[in-house]
Amino acid sequence: MKKLSSIFLFLFVLFAHNSFAQTTKEENGGYILNVGDKAANFSVELLNGTKLRLSDQKGKVVLISFWATWCGPCMEELHHLPAAMETYKNKDFVWLPISRGETKGAVQLKIDELKNEGISFTPGLDPNKSIWGKYATIYIPKNFLIDKMGVIRYVSTGFGDGKLKELLAKIDELL
Repeated sequence: MKKLSSIFLFLFVLFAHNSFAQTTKEENGGYILNVGDKAANFSVELLNGTKLRLSDQKGKVVLISFWATWCGPCMEELHHLPAAMETYKNKDFVWLPISRGETKGAVQLKIDELKNEGISFTPGLDPNKSIWGKYATIYIPKNFLIDKMGVIRYVSTGFGDGKLKELLAKIDELL
């Protein structure tokens, strides 16, 4: 009986710890990495078949934008970001919009739809959320602005309430 009680106590502590860890991540906006953390390296395939590795972008400011085709706030953000990113085209800056948890076909359909609206960009694909899982747990759109040394300097979730203006000011500051 003592052995059975010990097993139940162990399982209770284990589940309580995991529940607390998840709650903590949700309470901090679902971030795994945050301002001041070193950005997690990854390799991503872009929709056009090109491969890009984050570590190859050292010396550049990088904006990673996680989004999904079904996400209303993501679509709102994507109606503004591409034009705003044009400002930084000839600077040491890379914008990397990454679709998370979706097939290449679904992303291609949305990109074609956006092109018909005059919005053009080439997204990265993270169908298994392996890149997403290094950075966050919940809530999109989610942006991570990384400095030239690979350190996260700004994070945001959602779109609106002056977030684009704030993001652009932070990019300018890092460049």
